[in-house]
Amino acid sequence: MTPRPPPIQRPQDDRLVLIGASTGGTEAIKEVLADLPVDIPGVVIVQHMPEMFTASFARRLDAQCALHVKEAEDGEKVEAGCAYVAPGHSHLLVRRRNGAYYCELSRAEPINRHRPAVDALFHSAARNVGARAIGVILTGMGKDGAEGLLAMKAAGAYTVAQDQHSSVVWGMPREAVAIGAAHAVIPLREIGAHIVEKLRQSATAGPVAG
Repeated sequence: MTPRPPPIQRPQDDRLVLIGASTGGTEAIKEVLADLPVDIPGVVIVQHMPEMFTASFARRLDAQCALHVKEAEDGEKVEAGCAYVAPGHSHLLVRRRNGAYYCELSRAEPINRHRPAVDALFHSAARNVGARAIGVILTGMGKDGAEGLLAMKAAGAYTVAQDQHSSVVWGMPREAVAIGAAHAVIPLREIGAHIVEKLRQSATAGPVAG
């Protein structure tokens, strides 16, 4: 009999996975989420996309993945087994309250010319999730998310950047790598499994960084 893999979640799980992407990111995010099992801790996503498309993007992912994917709502509790996509009109932040995480939407000014901005999400994770987070920056033009990923790493999070060969545009990941923000730089096809392995390793060991 094949031994069952250890569970990803742990009692009162307080970990989160944060993903940011831009150009080429819709397919990249789909590939990563397709490799994540339904017992994953909560996943929070920023994809640069006009607001008329984010809800349908979330619905398409929901139909193609084991976990439940939806457009994030302000004040919504982040649940395990679910992924939350930033609406195209607002920054998406994560806040911690009474031992749980909640989505917060903000119409603050664009960051790096983007709203939603990956940096807004990653900086909020650095402040409110710290070493209990995994941050992933995927294909995209520009530098959005690089400084936020570095802040996450400094706060103890485990951080991943998509490699050049598998990126449609190696802009955002390249900037993150250039400033030392990524613990690992790996091909897109391996990122989902890498996240799962890191979460399993930390299921009984505390923070996910290492």
